[in-house]
Amino acid sequence: MPVRSDVPLPPVLRADEPGSFPHGVLAERHPAIIRQVQDASPYGPERRRALDALLANCLDGVIEPLPADAHDRDRWTAWGADAHTGRSWFDVPWLWSESFFYRRLLDAVGYFTPGPWQGVDPFRPSKTAELDSSETDEELAALDALAGLPPAEQDRALLHGSLWGNRADLSFRLGATGDPSASGTPPLVADDSDVLWSLLPPSGTATLCLIADNAGRELVPDLLLIARLLTEKRAARVLLHVKPHPYYVSDATHADVLDALRRLVTAPGAAAEHGRVLWAALTDGRLSVRAHPFSCAPLPYADMPADLRGELASATLTILKGDLNYRRLVGDRRWPPTTPFAEVTAYFPGPVAALRTLKSDVVTGLDARTETALEAAEGQKWRTAGTHALIQVRT
Repeated sequence: MPVRSDVPLPPVLRADEPGSFPHGVLAERHPAIIRQVQDASPYGPERRRALDALLANCLDGVIEPLPADAHDRDRWTAWGADAHTGRSWFDVPWLWSESFFYRRLLDAVGYFTPGPWQGVDPFRPSKTAELDSSETDEELAALDALAGLPPAEQDRALLHGSLWGNRADLSFRLGATGDPSASGTPPLVADDSDVLWSLLPPSGTATLCLIADNAGRELVPDLLLIARLLTEKRAARVLLHVKPHPYYVSDATHADVLDALRRLVTAPGAAAEHGRVLWAALTDGRLSVRAHPFSCAPLPYADMPADLRGELASATLTILKGDLNYRRLVGDRRWPPTTPFAEVTAYFPGPVAALRTLKSDVVTGLDARTETALEAAEGQKWRTAGTHALIQVRT
């Protein structure tokens, strides 16, 4: 059921409180990202000056409008740009300021401008380094050990691989639901995985939408999970939603999907078998890649446009991966952690699941005992440290 209309919504998260997690992202992480981008590619003087100007603007300036000839200026106007222009980055909704930061960074590096840097992903060096790392080799090699396990354990391992991303290898994921963290609390603070599997029975006809999060070593396990679902016929068709352009440093684009797929098909052992399943599924249409503009909107999914709503409504299940998608799914607000997940996602046009490692303050759907134990053991750190995760489903 929907959140009761007579109960005031909690405030939207902003970054105007020094010492808060959102403030730290804008004041510390964004400047570090600009410096990382400057160091990763040999941008010329014009682009370096633009990046320096963005750095100064983010810390001490106000939000400025997109250039008059920007291809997406009308879209950002519809997303609230006029209401926020002239205000401090710290005084507008955090989700909005974060998203607009990445849009302005693409301007600074010339991503949308005709010239040598047009279409060049400023985050590609870090993405490819991670994908080509020895850690990725080790994780792909671990797939060979899964073949001897019962099917249910293989399903569980690959689901947890997608959940935790590059947090740990497959051997960790096999025990992640029960083994306590360093604080003595369970890593998985909510687990609706049985409900998730019930929506995707073997030899069914399900259509799955998977809204991806990060590229590299986090996208690879997402693809491995998709391969498993297709092989076991838990999904007859999969729609993989990615970003239409680089976003939030490591968010996956279509180019990142192709890089990860090539990494799989050229690997030895079981990884290559999974890669071939995906390659065939792309060629015959069982797997399709989507890149809807709303994927980069600074808005919650409650505001999704009609065409996207229609596609998600037709899915048997939509899985949203990662922290940012979770914030957009439930609304980037100061929800009490015990707020029912089903209530805040009641607007969603079909069954929906969240696979998310906790890396920001927003969380819903916890029982009171779990919240109490987490607070007693870790204070507020459990919300942002990436040491806890959740699987939540609303049917």
